[in-house]
Amino acid sequence: MGLHERRQREKESIRANILQEAFNLAKTEGWAALSIRKIADAIEYSAPVVYDYFENKEAILYEISLNGFHQLHIELLKAQKKYETPEDQLTAIVDAYWEFAFKNKEYYQLMFGLGMQCSGKGMMKEEFSSFQDMLYECTLEIINKKGSNPDNACHSSHALFSAVHGLISIMMMRNADIPSTMNKTTLDETVSAFIKSL
Repeated sequence: MGLHERRQREKESIRANILQEAFNLAKTEGWAALSIRKIADAIEYSAPVVYDYFENKEAILYEISLNGFHQLHIELLKAQKKYETPEDQLTAIVDAYWEFAFKNKEYYQLMFGLGMQCSGKGMMKEEFSSFQDMLYECTLEIINKKGSNPDNACHSSHALFSAVHGLISIMMMRNADIPSTMNKTTLDETVSAFIKSL
């Protein structure tokens, strides 16, 4: 391996280490407590080294949120591919979204700005809207099957997204006084009623 390749690999390793340690710190202390100084201490480099790779903390948060959206996108596609009908696909997609949120709480909070400023404001990638897009596609297909007005698909799918995200947000922010089974039951009933209403 040449000197250039070795240096490039070392740079990639440091960059990945910065992101991993930032995520680890967030899991133990929360996103709001994260700072460049803490990240630098965790990777055992000085703060200027972190700035060599990322312009500021916001850039680090954005990069981590991208990884979260990418992982979510993969899980949603897996769920969708298990079923043939749009009704079953929609239910599976919502369930996969729900499961991702609670298995990856730190990611979800960062991705949607729960309890903090949302990272990457105005910097959208295709995967950011994959859940909403998949809900819309299933909704439109169900509407077309039923012979309903396809003009309602956008509004209806957005309403379902709002309901699902709202339930998750309430549970994450007030999980001490709301039983998880109650929220999942509410979610299942919401999806069932939504499909019937189309």
